[in-house]
Amino acid sequence: MDVEYDVIVLGTGLKECILSGLLSVDRLKVLHMDRNDYYGGDSTSLNLNQLWKRFKGEETPPVQIGASRDYNVDMVPKFMMANGALVRVLIHTGVTKYLSFKAVDGSYVFNKGKIHKVPSTDMEALKSPLMGLFEKRRAGKFFLYVQDYKENDPSTHKGYDLTKLTTKQLISKYGLDDNTIDFIGHAVALHRDDSYLSEPAIDTVKRMKLYAESVARFQGGSPYIYPLYGLGELPQGFARLSAVYGGTYMLSKPECKVEFDEEGKVCGVTSEGETAKCKKVVCDPSYLPDKVKKVGKVFRAIAIMSHPIPNTAESHSVQIILPQKQLGRKSDMYVFCCSYSHNVASKGKFIAFVSAQAETDNPETELKPGIDLLGPVDELFIDTYDRYEPTNDSSLDNCYISTSYDATTHFESTVMDVLSLYTKITGKTVDLSVDLSAASASEDDM
Repeated sequence: MDVEYDVIVLGTGLKECILSGLLSVDRLKVLHMDRNDYYGGDSTSLNLNQLWKRFKGEETPPVQIGASRDYNVDMVPKFMMANGALVRVLIHTGVTKYLSFKAVDGSYVFNKGKIHKVPSTDMEALKSPLMGLFEKRRAGKFFLYVQDYKENDPSTHKGYDLTKLTTKQLISKYGLDDNTIDFIGHAVALHRDDSYLSEPAIDTVKRMKLYAESVARFQGGSPYIYPLYGLGELPQGFARLSAVYGGTYMLSKPECKVEFDEEGKVCGVTSEGETAKCKKVVCDPSYLPDKVKKVGKVFRAIAIMSHPIPNTAESHSVQIILPQKQLGRKSDMYVFCCSYSHNVASKGKFIAFVSAQAETDNPETELKPGIDLLGPVDELFIDTYDRYEPTNDSSLDNCYISTSYDATTHFESTVMDVLSLYTKITGKTVDLSVDLSAASASEDDM
């Protein structure tokens, strides 16, 4: 280990693997290490035997649930916005060639005790049972405004400065009621709580436009896509990308200890008596526990079922958002479901997740509103994990620590964390308009 690396990445979670790939593409010398013997870290995918071992000890799964190899159960289940940041990163890096995707059937919202399809355009708003006739017209006008809004074209702004106007002030100009605001803010703009109402409206309008663009991209019933065989392929796809650009990988490296010089700056990583020198370290919170703080806990129920979720038009893959106000909570609850149609379960089987930021000490009771939507389940597991975020100043110690995964069932906040870390590490932003795979192909032709 006499080589000095620009960056050592610790942990093969999705965030760390994306960064490893992006930094390798930048021609930085990257060493990627993990104490585990598998890719994915906390965001790994498990087969049925691994799932049983993790949650039930050494028990063998019941035969009627199907073959273990048919299952790929994500421990951090998230869909991708079809026009969102992660898809743009995948296209930018060419990692799409390692994966196959399929559209997600449905996007729903829980309102007044019932599940409703989320309207994303003025036409869908007019058909939605979520609203009465007059409210539909008002909502349709608001969706039309958002649809036509172009940040660089003041003629589309209707005199509103969305960098100064709060979301609440903008919505009040259209006279929308609380229920409509609820599903727009949480199920279309994908805010996690109501704090967005007092923030500049530009962010909500951009989020709504992303939702509508994502729905339009595949002309499906939702704005989401999801890889065949689950998310476990994603970290490996970025690991391959890193390797193509010269990155080095070492799995099963126990007790990776980050070393610091007299000034408190990182200078290397020691494992099994050998030290690899480096200028910077990127890692998940578990590798530098004294430089992070606990910021909460996530509760998650994992269900194996023999049917789609009731009242979702027989959807084989679906997201349902339960806005905080509908449940008397401080943050939203999420239901994620996929099935054998995405090759993550045996034929005829469905996997559902109910996730929430913990607000009590009782996961079963807290997750009940989401679990009740699932109908009969064959098996149910309860999972909890702590969330951490960094407390260090990376400009002083050169340690770049990712934030733990949140309870949401979409990737937008995950990728924002990755792109923010990339900018801190390199001092520049990723130009997602460039297709690196095309660039590298033309280099090969020269």
